Amino acid sequence: MSENTANRIFNTVNVILIIIAMVLCLAPFIHIIAISLSSNRAIGSGEVSFFPKELSFEAYAKVFADTSMIRSLLYTVWLTVLTTVLSMVMTIAAAYPLAKSSLKGRKWFMLVIVVTMFFSGGIIPEYILIKNLHLLDSTWGLVLPGLISPFYMIILITFFKGIPESLEEAAQIDGSTHFGTLLRIILPLSLPVMATLSLFYAVGRWNGFQDALMYITKPDLFPLQLKMYQMIQQNQITELMQNEGIGSVKVLPESLKAASVIFSTLPILLVYPWLQRYFISGVMVGAVKG
Repeated sequence: MSENTANRIFNTVNVILIIIAMVLCLAPFIHIIAISLSSNRAIGSGEVSFFPKELSFEAYAKVFADTSMIRSLLYTVWLTVLTTVLSMVMTIAAAYPLAKSSLKGRKWFMLVIVVTMFFSGGIIPEYILIKNLHLLDSTWGLVLPGLISPFYMIILITFFKGIPESLEEAAQIDGSTHFGTLLRIILPLSLPVMATLSLFYAVGRWNGFQDALMYITKPDLFPLQLKMYQMIQQNQITELMQNEGIGSVKVLPESLKAASVIFSTLPILLVYPWLQRYFISGVMVGAVKG
């Protein structure tokens, strides 16, 4: 077998495996979309798979007509942006000096940071701390506790170490300060890793609801994921009440639940195309000659 033939077979197998993985990842999402666009009769009879049956936009109309859902969406967008910006600022501010081998006590700082990745105080001490800091029912109660991820900070430290020191030395010879070097030299070269970490921070905050479940009781401060969680929990309670013959509460249609899932998932998916080019671009290409 020639080398070209072996390469073609290898590439073909890779493409097939990638397509299979893509289908497995997209299948549940496509199914939810199909349910959200189908009638309740078609859903109840089990006719919906990957294509909508008896096309209907009633579920989406109800979702967009719900002012509490719109309020939760706007608040979650604001919360995600605020958390991502502050998290990146703090992560960069911590990673840049820790990437310098000349920093005194660097090993001890890194040891303390690594320990926090494996050990924590637990949920109850964390709740008591948030309560004593008067951060309950506050936006800052959702932002400050998880402001910096040690794992993401270590990734950024490793990236900063890979930047040639000759760039910083040249900037210092030209009279640049450490802060100026960071802004003018380091950060422009770090756009790919910064975009990736920003996306990780944003997705983590967007999908988070456990901290809001513990710290937030005001409906106006409910993030979108907590809003959906309570909606599903309430629906399970009403289903149980109907099965037991208690009351006559209307059960939430499956199409409305599916539309709510798409409503909460689509915004964060729209962020990916804007950041994709940073994932595949070269970082240090052409930065230093020779």
